[in-house]
Amino acid sequence: MLDPTADGRNQCRAYDIFTVDEAIPQSFRSWLMCVLGVLGTLFVISLATPIFTIIIIPLALVYYFVQRFYVASSRQLRRLDSVSRSPIYSHFSETVSGLSVIRAYGHQERFLSHNTKTIDENLKSVYPWIVSNRWLATRLELIGNLVVFFSALLAVLSRDTLDSGLVGLSISYSLNVSQTLNWLVRMTSELETNIVAVERVSEYTELENEAKWVTDTRPPEKWPEAGRVQFDNFKVRYRPGLDLVLHGITCDINSMEKIGIVGRTGAGKSSLTNCLFRIIEAAEGRILIDGVDVSTIGLHDLRNSLTIIPQDPVLFSGTLRMNLDPFDKFSDEAIWKVLELSHLKDYVAGLQEGLQHEVSEGGENLSVGQRQLLCLARALLRKSRILILDEATAAVDLETDALIQTTIRQEFSHYTVLTIAHRLQSIMDSSRVMVLDAGKIVEFDSPSNLLEKRGHFYAMVKDAGITQEDVTSL
Repeated sequence: MLDPTADGRNQCRAYDIFTVDEAIPQSFRSWLMCVLGVLGTLFVISLATPIFTIIIIPLALVYYFVQRFYVASSRQLRRLDSVSRSPIYSHFSETVSGLSVIRAYGHQERFLSHNTKTIDENLKSVYPWIVSNRWLATRLELIGNLVVFFSALLAVLSRDTLDSGLVGLSISYSLNVSQTLNWLVRMTSELETNIVAVERVSEYTELENEAKWVTDTRPPEKWPEAGRVQFDNFKVRYRPGLDLVLHGITCDINSMEKIGIVGRTGAGKSSLTNCLFRIIEAAEGRILIDGVDVSTIGLHDLRNSLTIIPQDPVLFSGTLRMNLDPFDKFSDEAIWKVLELSHLKDYVAGLQEGLQHEVSEGGENLSVGQRQLLCLARALLRKSRILILDEATAAVDLETDALIQTTIRQEFSHYTVLTIAHRLQSIMDSSRVMVLDAGKIVEFDSPSNLLEKRGHFYAMVKDAGITQEDVTSL
């Protein structure tokens, strides 16, 4: 499932990297210049009127406590600002993506209201931060004025022993100390606030990564040759400490079998396919493909040997040819052939640039159905021994669905095919059907046998309105 706040989090991570690379060096440079400026000013005043050094100590204590109080408050307010800013980015991204749907259903006011609410939540931390800046400015002006006052007073009291030029220099320097002190505190606060980005980036580096891309254990070059899949007491959970989502899956899928995987929402169908690609690692048990334990090989070897047509089609910015054959392994003739099999040849041939037609980011200049058919063409081009269909025809109409199913049956007749389907018509001609419920296999047999048992699968077929005549025709 897609995380609706993922875009907002990604933007915040990019902002953190920008802060570490750009903002922190600039803040440190400004802070260092302010420190040197303040020290230089106090040195010149002390040189002109040495007794001024006595005044520096109490003023420094007052300045220190004001700075500590402000920086602690400002840092927390900036953290709250960062946390409350993410929902603004996320909501704005969702609104732009679904603008046509929002207008179609007339929900503009609701989204505007939600946007206003998220901005108001963010301003709850922004306004106090601005007020804290004014609070700081008042007190720093007071300290700066005291420095000017005491430097001038001591210069007047010691006028008989001081050179007039030196007195003028010390007073002119003291007039600028107020602004320098103000900037010093602000740069200190900004530097400490930006260091929070370093903390977050450090947390990202400590996140657990995926397994190695390539390991010392490499499968045979043409693996898998047969396409046999075995689940041996396979259990999985999304994160340590969470409940299991798959509870001891044990089954054998023979070579060239066509397996339909069905179940109610949350039964564990998509989790099962994610485990095949090791997107989720096993908590217990193992998966064997042609006798090779997938947990012992690298992710590159595993994922390069399997093919999936996902429910949400994924395309990248670039040409149609690049999306079909990113590594330039196949000829144009092979690509045109798979486009014909996926019923896209006429559409691509009608484009002015043909295979060189530019696809926008995410395939936004193509319909969802066309994107799904391009993913089918990509799978036909690769022709791995194991094909996983995760609701591959959910975005196309029933007629196109029938054409795609016919193509898959013909072109992948000698391959192992696992099909996750909500349209039960598309898996009624499968070799066997796996019925999942709450992460367990409750039924696993041929469709005809399952219908005779009148169990879970029979209830699902009945709810879908599929009659016995429909089953016979399939």
